[in-house]
Amino acid sequence: MKAALLPDRGIIKVSGEPARGFLNNLVTSDIGELTPGGARYGALLTPQGKIISDFIVTEAAAEDGGGFFLDCPRALVRTLLERLNLYKLRAKIAIEDFSEGLGVMAVWDGAGTTESGLVYPDPRLPALGLRVIVPIQHAGDVAKELGATLTDEAAYDAHRVALAVPRGGLDFLYSDAFPHDADMDQLGGVDFKKGCYVGQEVVSRVEHRGSARTRVVPVRYDEHAPAPGIPVMLGEKSVGMMGSSADGKGLALLRLDRIDRADAPLVAGGIPIRLASADWIRFEMPSGVKAAS
Repeated sequence: MKAALLPDRGIIKVSGEPARGFLNNLVTSDIGELTPGGARYGALLTPQGKIISDFIVTEAAAEDGGGFFLDCPRALVRTLLERLNLYKLRAKIAIEDFSEGLGVMAVWDGAGTTESGLVYPDPRLPALGLRVIVPIQHAGDVAKELGATLTDEAAYDAHRVALAVPRGGLDFLYSDAFPHDADMDQLGGVDFKKGCYVGQEVVSRVEHRGSARTRVVPVRYDEHAPAPGIPVMLGEKSVGMMGSSADGKGLALLRLDRIDRADAPLVAGGIPIRLASADWIRFEMPSGVKAAS
C-alpha cells in the first residue's frame, strides 16, 4: 500500500445547520444523502455552466464536530471561499479555510484502516483508493497506522494518470471547461436527477442532447512525454491540448468530432500520441483513430 500527501490540495469547511441544503443547492453532486465516512465528487459552476472549481466533499460525524469538508485545489481556495460567501447571504453558515493546518493524503494499492483524521473513499473511481484529511505534521504517523509506505505526489500522479482520471489545471482549465469536458459526468461528478444548482440548465442540455464534443481522453506516447499545455495537432489543425503524463501514459483534452475517422497521426510538440481507452469511459471514442493498448 502507498500513501502520499498532496500539497496541491486545500481544505474548506462548511458548517452550520443549513450547510447541507446550502451546498446541495449550489453544487453538481447530490449532498442531500451524504453521510459521515462517504464522499461526493462535484463542482461549483458559473451560471454559464463552466467549472469554477471541482472538489470532493465529505462529512464529519457529529462527535467529531460535524460539518462538510471540501477537498479542493489549493490554488482555488480563495476563489471558492469568495463564491461560497457570495451565495451565503444571511444564512447561519460558517465557511472556513483549514488549508494551513490540514492536508489531504491519498492512499492506494491496498486496504488499511486508521482512527486518525477524516477518512473517505475517492468517489471518482474505487481504484483511486482512500483519501485522509489529516494534520499535515501527522501524515507520516497516519501512513504507518494504515500500513502504507509514504511516497511523494509524483507517485500518486502516475497512479492517477494510469487510471486516466483528469486533474484540473493540467488536463482541463478552470473557468473554461464544462463538466462534460472534464469527464465529470463519467466519474460521478454530476447528479442528473437532483434539483437545480448553479449552471444546471447548461449541463442538462448537453447531457440530454448528447452534444459533448470536447473530452479529456487517455493517450499513449513513446519515450519522451509531451509537455502539458501544448497543442495537439492533426496535420496542420489544432484539435486540443496535451495534459498530464507519466510512464508512457497521458491525458489530452481533445475535440473528438474533429478527429473522428481521421487518418493523419496526432502529434503534440512533435511527439506522436495515440488514443487509448479506460474501463470507465462510456462515451463513444473516435472510430477512425486506432487506440493504443
